[in-house]
Order: sequence, then C-alpha cells, then structure tokens
Amino acid sequence: MRIVVIGTGGVGGYFGARLTEAGENVTFVARGAHLEAIKSRGLTVYSALGDMHLKDVQCTENTRDIGHADIVMIAVKLWATDEAIQTAKPLLGKNTGIISFQNGILAEESLIAAYSSQHAMGGVANIAALIEEPGVIRHNGNMASLAFGELNNTQSERAQSLLTACSRANIKAEIPDDINRAIWEKYIRLVTMSAMTTLCRMPIGPIRDEVHTRNLLSQILAEIIDVGKAKGLKFSDNVLQEQLDIIDGYPPSMVASMCGDLRRGYPLEVPWFSGTIVRLGKELNIPTPANGFVYAALKLFEHGRPIEAQI
Repeated sequence: MRIVVIGTGGVGGYFGARLTEAGENVTFVARGAHLEAIKSRGLTVYSALGDMHLKDVQCTENTRDIGHADIVMIAVKLWATDEAIQTAKPLLGKNTGIISFQNGILAEESLIAAYSSQHAMGGVANIAALIEEPGVIRHNGNMASLAFGELNNTQSERAQSLLTACSRANIKAEIPDDINRAIWEKYIRLVTMSAMTTLCRMPIGPIRDEVHTRNLLSQILAEIIDVGKAKGLKFSDNVLQEQLDIIDGYPPSMVASMCGDLRRGYPLEVPWFSGTIVRLGKELNIPTPANGFVYAALKLFEHGRPIEAQI
C-alpha cells in the first residue's frame, strides 16, 4: 500500500515505522529538527516490542511531491487538525481513505466537512509513545494497537487492505463492528486519564489508589458516558465498570501525553477533552461539574506555560 503519515510523533512515527519495516510504501510528513534528523540519520524507534532503526526513510514537509496515496494517516495534535487536512489535499485520489488517529471525537467531522464521507474514515490508536529527541521515538509499555473502518460501518477494500498491511507488520489491528463507538470508548478513557494525570501531576497508580482522587476519576468518567449516551452512542449496560477495569489494568507508571505537555510547557489539548465534554453537556442539558472543574483548573495552560506559572 501507499501510505502517507502526517505527523511523525509517537503515534505516526511508531506505526509508520512498523509498516515501513514490513515493506509497505510509507512516506512520513514532518518538519523542523525532527524532519532533518530523519533525513540525515533515519528514524529510530525504541520499544519493548522490538527496536527499529530505519535508514533512507521517505520523509518530507511538502506533500505536493508525493502523489496520490491509498491511505493517509493523520496523527498530529488536535490543534493542528485544520493544517493537517490542508496538507493532505494533494494526496487525494479517487479512492484515498483519510483516517484520523488523533485523540478526541471531532476530527472525523472535520474530515467529512473538508473531503466528504467518500474519503473520511474513523480510527483509534492505543499507544503510549513520544518523540524522545529529533529522529527518535520512544514507545512506553506494551500497548500498541489500531482500530479503523468506514464511518458508516460498511466493509471496504481499503480498510481490509490496511488491515492486511498491519498484519504483515505484526501490528495488532481490527475493523470493529462500530468504529464510532470504538472512538468514543477510547475518548472516555483518554479524557479521564488526561484530566487526572495532568491535574494531579502524577501517574495513574497513586491516583486510582487514593480514595478521593479515585472518586473524582469515576465522576469524570461517568459524565463523559452520560454525554455519549445523550449523543446517541449505544454503550453496554456495564460500560462504566468496564472502563474502570481497563484503567485499573494500566501500568501504575502510566501518564497521559497531556501531562507531559504540561510539564514541558507545551499547549494542552484540554479544549478537545474536558472542554468539549463541558460544551456538549450544556448543549444536551447534561451536568458535567467534574469536567468543568478540570477545564477551569487547566484553562490558563491551554496555550502553553504562562510566564506567571509557578511550575
């Protein structure tokens, strides 16, 4: 397959490298020092599932030089979604699928608005990985999986071809029965993990072990589920406990990437996480006080660390 990865960070860098190593025709879109390092030294991935060092990687900043792709994987931070959508424009052929593997629940709407449902697909990436230094991706833990599919949940040749490519690359991947529900189920955990580890500046282990922080975690989780149900999502009857069980199974040292963004002084995705839940709650008349608290507490760091910050 001809695959283009827009955003060569933890998600795009890891899964794109696995696909490249397996022989797929992958081009990475990157910029700045990361791009220059990949061009000069290749792309290195450190992972408990197997390290990789790929030389002569196809990597560029200009998508006009690439041609049409079979699949475009968007893996940028949420605030860069609009730019990534424009970056993808020269890559579109008649049957090109564009899949957002970003965090959140709004990217698919943006893809449909820009390119119609003919091209837009849904995706979920489950992994803890980051750029350790230019040209180097660090995968933390053993979790690394993808889910993707057509937004109307029909079977398609392009989704099946990507699934086959993932199998060749030893990537755990699936086409779920309902990709929209899969996106929301990840979002439930993502917003909760991002809220609690960023707010507490702590990994999930101590947070879930302390009764007060665990209660706040559960309340955040429950509010997101209530909003999802009001949006028409069909969750299982035990969805709250199921999601708590998944979080309880995470390594105690696990933190959300937003916690690392706060520590490094980077912009936060909180408007797309708790901020979106608060907005949807107002629209749907669903109370979201816990998510409102998180959004207010982190709002001043939305655009990066303010000069007045005491951390």
